Amino acid sequence: MGELRFDGGRVCLDLVATRAARPVGERLDRADRVVEWLYGTGLVPPGTALPPDADWAAWTRGLRELRALVEDLVEAQLAAVSPPPEAVSRLNVLARQATPVPRAAVGADGTLTRTLAAPLDAGSLLAAVARDAVDLFTDPLARSQLRRCEGENCSLVYLDTSRGRRRRWCSSEVCGNRERVARHRRRTGPALRNA
Repeated sequence: MGELRFDGGRVCLDLVATRAARPVGERLDRADRVVEWLYGTGLVPPGTALPPDADWAAWTRGLRELRALVEDLVEAQLAAVSPPPEAVSRLNVLARQATPVPRAAVGADGTLTRTLAAPLDAGSLLAAVARDAVDLFTDPLARSQLRRCEGENCSLVYLDTSRGRRRRWCSSEVCGNRERVARHRRRTGPALRNA
């Protein structure tokens, strides 16, 4: 159901991107996709082992529940309305849990690498994403940068940190390129047919 996307500018927005809206679908549909997302967001440093006995169904349920909460907050922000109190309350509960503590370790080549100080569990990773959402939605500047992609078949949200705040697409390489190709076809299509 499509590639995982990491264009949001925040981990919590990359979680929202795991629900494909057009066509409607689910990107966190298998354990290997959950693992790919965890490494892709940087929540789990490269080379960090995931728990061999992890209940991936529970991890997936937790991520999907958190995603729904963040989606509610995104929609409220984009519509300039108050967020649903139950979503805020549940987000705060998730954010209170302990998060994975990063630590520096010397790699085989002598450079510092990031590792985690304790074994991973689903609750601590959910807390890290929930805290990212709390940081986003309580920061007036960051939440004012929240945008929905203008791509024809895209519904991703992202932070517009561009100069002038005129970014229109989640990714210039993906949706921006599609728009440029479509614009070129509209411009040159009739001339080619009349030739």
